[in-house]
Order: sequence, then C-alpha cells, then structure tokens
Amino acid sequence: MANVTADDPVESWTRALARGLGRPGGGPIEVRHTASAATLLFLDDLAVKLHAPRTDPEALALRLQVAADTEQFVRPLTTSPLTAPDGRPASVWPHVEVADPDAEDQPWAQSGALLAALHRTPPPRRLPANGWQQRLTRAIHRAPAELRGLGVRLSRETDQPEARESLLHGDWHLGQLGRGPDGWRLLDIDDLGVGDPAWDLARPAGFWACGLLDDDSWRTFLDAYRDAGGPAVPAAGDPWPSLDLPARCAVFVAAVRAVRSDVDGHSRRTAETLLSACRRMAE
Repeated sequence: MANVTADDPVESWTRALARGLGRPGGGPIEVRHTASAATLLFLDDLAVKLHAPRTDPEALALRLQVAADTEQFVRPLTTSPLTAPDGRPASVWPHVEVADPDAEDQPWAQSGALLAALHRTPPPRRLPANGWQQRLTRAIHRAPAELRGLGVRLSRETDQPEARESLLHGDWHLGQLGRGPDGWRLLDIDDLGVGDPAWDLARPAGFWACGLLDDDSWRTFLDAYRDAGGPAVPAAGDPWPSLDLPARCAVFVAAVRAVRSDVDGHSRRTAETLLSACRRMAE
C-alpha cells in the first residue's frame, strides 16, 4: 500500500466522505490498486472503493442493494454509488480483516457454508449475469500465443445457455472473505450476478485438480458446501461433472494472470503449475 499524496484530488473528497459518515477523517489515507483496475482507499475504519472505469453504475446500484439485503456479504455503508473525483463510481464499506491466503488455518468450512447459503438465495430481478464470461474473454485477449487457442476453445464450451439461475458471487476465491463482528462474510460485489453456481467453486476446484490446493482443504470446503445444501453439485457422489468446465476456465484465467504479472519465486512456481495444467488441457 502507499499513502495518497497531498495534492491528489481524491484526498479532500475521501476526507469529506469520512467526516460525513461520522469519522475524524484526519489520518493517513492508504491506497491499493487491484488487478481489476479498481482502487481501494483506507481511512479511519472505512474502505472506499473506486470501481473499474468499465463499471455500469446502474448494475453497481443493484449489487449494492443485494449486498445490503443478503447476510452473507459484508454490508456496504451506502447503498447508492457515489461519484469519485475522476468520475468513477464508488462505494463505501467497513474496513475488515481479509482472509490471508498464506495463513496456516484457512476458513474453508466457513467459505463453503457462506456460498451454499448465497446460492440458495433467490436472485432479485434485473440482476446481471455473473462476471465469468467477461473474465474469460478478457483473459483470451491478454493470453500469450501458447494459451490463446485453449481460451477460445473454453469460451466456445461456455457459450451455452446456463440451466441454473442462482445468485452467485461471480469471482470467489479465499481473498474474497472479510471478518467483522459477525464473523466471516463475502467481499467484493463487482461480479455479483446470476448463473450456474458451479462458477463460485471454480477456483478451488481447478486449483485442487492441478495440485495447488491440498486434499484436506478441498474436502473441507466441498463437504461444508454440501452439508449446507449448496446446489452447485450433487449432495453425494462425484461433483466433477458439474465442476469440470468452470474449473478448467479458472485454471486458464489464473495462468494468464500469472504469466502477465511480475512474480516472485513462489509465484513463478505457481505459474509453472498452472501453465503445465493448461498444456495438458490443450492436448
């Protein structure tokens, strides 16, 4: 993270916003840019999100209302999008502890139960489709030549009407969990939408299949999801017919991100594992 500079026009706007919500607004402002082109600003106990420029304000307003009405999410502090100084839509949230993907004890069971409850929640009308198809398309455009053909093939496989219309997070991974006074809750509504709930299990399923997630963590997550009545997979038996395509898409997207990022030694090993899995899928 870095501090906002004094001459940045976002500073006075963020401080005024904090004061309007009853906070002092005088401390340092920390900023973090995300891979999705959003910007997170932290001041006092607030997290202000400047959403990606491509964000549809009307869809964001619908998603904010769903998050406010759905107990599985950290609740926003405002239910209507604001407008940042650069014209981007913005939202305001409590600053909560985020799950650490490198911690030894991970909330896999809580994650499975949260997603199952979300998937059983009737989706409101007019909510857009979840963001997986767009994410896959963006990954294809960014993919190196050796991966692009696989991405195009996966996109063709996903280009079918989805049989199920559940409410789903749309970009779930362990870093999308925040812990507040009520325990673990879901974070990030940018891809919240409707569709096949199997997409919310895509990342852990794909990472387990290629060896990046251990068996115990995967079983804990899947068992908790099933025990809570999650509809993405059968209550018993082989879950893979439901998860195979989403898992392959998740591995492809993660591989593209890995090879397009500046990575350290540990991440390079992860990138190689993802690339090896993509090569096997392309055979």
